[in-house]
Amino acid sequence: MKLNTKDLIGGGMLLALALIGLWLNQDHTLGTARRMGPGYMPMLTFWLLAGLGGFVVIAGLFNGPDPLDKWTKLEVVAVPFGIIAFFVAYLIAKQFGVPGWYPLGLALLGGCLALSVAPGWRPIGLVHAGMAVFGLLLEQGGLMVAIIGAVLIAVLAEPTHRPKGVLGLVVFLCVLCWWVFIKELEIRVPLWPAFLGN
Repeated sequence: MKLNTKDLIGGGMLLALALIGLWLNQDHTLGTARRMGPGYMPMLTFWLLAGLGGFVVIAGLFNGPDPLDKWTKLEVVAVPFGIIAFFVAYLIAKQFGVPGWYPLGLALLGGCLALSVAPGWRPIGLVHAGMAVFGLLLEQGGLMVAIIGAVLIAVLAEPTHRPKGVLGLVVFLCVLCWWVFIKELEIRVPLWPAFLGN
């Protein structure tokens, strides 16, 4: 066996996240594939994540060696800085009376952006910041604005991105998500901001 340390740790993290997600999702009603409950899509997503994690772990047993890189001082400092930014953003949002789950979304966005200050953490920080932006924009801005916002933030993780490729990705994701979630599954989520009409 030729162990790939990066793949083994990465796959293990995916498996751990999937197991935690499946455990937290137990309280939600699953429903059926035709009439999905609130826990159906998360359950499906976590099982896919577990499968992916298992695949990465198995591949990591044979495609090495690939040891972990040493962290720079900035990468070491960025981790506690991101955690502190998370809690500060959460407390500020709560202090200003931001309702619902928005304080958590703002805290995740702040923590991820703070983490992405270090070049080594930038890809994971900006991709997760894009997901936080999606969650923050979905209800008020609608599905299309949320997708555009998420892609525009996440694409900053790749310094060599091309504007045409980004535009193509935005159009593809908007059409795909409209077709799957709005047309086929009839999920009731706003398509555009309320002032534009849906």
